[in-house]
Amino acid sequence: MSATFSQWMGDIQQRTESALDRALPGADIAPTRLHDAMRYAVLGGGKRVRPLLVHAGGQLTGAAPERLDRVACAIEMIHAYSLVHDDMPCMDDDVLRRGKPTVHVEYDEATALLVGDALQTQAFLHLADGAVCDDPQRQIAMIRQLAQASGSRGMCGGQAIDLGSVGQQLTLPELEFMHIHKTGALIRASINLGVQCGRSLDEAQMASLDHVGKVIGLLFQVVDDILDAEADTATLGKTAGKDAANDKPTYVSLLGVTRARELAEEMCQEALDRLAPFGDSSQRLAELTRFIIRRQF
Repeated sequence: MSATFSQWMGDIQQRTESALDRALPGADIAPTRLHDAMRYAVLGGGKRVRPLLVHAGGQLTGAAPERLDRVACAIEMIHAYSLVHDDMPCMDDDVLRRGKPTVHVEYDEATALLVGDALQTQAFLHLADGAVCDDPQRQIAMIRQLAQASGSRGMCGGQAIDLGSVGQQLTLPELEFMHIHKTGALIRASINLGVQCGRSLDEAQMASLDHVGKVIGLLFQVVDDILDAEADTATLGKTAGKDAANDKPTYVSLLGVTRARELAEEMCQEALDRLAPFGDSSQRLAELTRFIIRRQF
């Protein structure tokens, strides 16, 4: 790999933006307001961590970049829909996302609700609309995996637990259970689906990479909690301090900042140790793991 990590990351972010632009309905297609709002929610912002994980996973198995683009777009649309709904008054009631007004503020609440609904279905349409692997049965299984990661046994279930935990002091296992679903499920799926776009790995290798995805998902949330407690709104691109203001249980509220940082370091090392046997093919995934723990926004 001749490109530096920074160059590779920029290339994947750029190609993901272009792929999303093609994957979303044009703003000139009726209903134009809905399509314009969908594009507003998805394009021109975000770190694209999940698409980066898809492509990093795909490099482990020599997957074609075009196939990875399709998977990355589907997952990013699911992620974007979750942010749109998460920001609405009935949930976190936030006015800022990725440095610009949230969708319900820029448009209206009804449009924001429909944007989330439409992005979710567009994600599955896009994933089903072209080959992402050589085996059709494997592709059906991949679609099922994304559905499970997104639904009540994954992201939506985690959000439900989060909403029900406001004002409570969770134990560490309870907090981990919530975030394995809310944040971790889609991150875990990003790696797994990227890997499955290429050559087959054996059962033990897939299990090891699934564990890496679980650890990286929790690592991402620990760092997110630290940033919410310490960074400012301009740096985050979203309202800082919302978790504390809403009395939400976090790794920082449970452990304190110092121990949360230590836990993040432990998780990072665990993921890197699990990736070591894969050698050079896991380079980008290892670099992404290090990027996640040191990110500032």
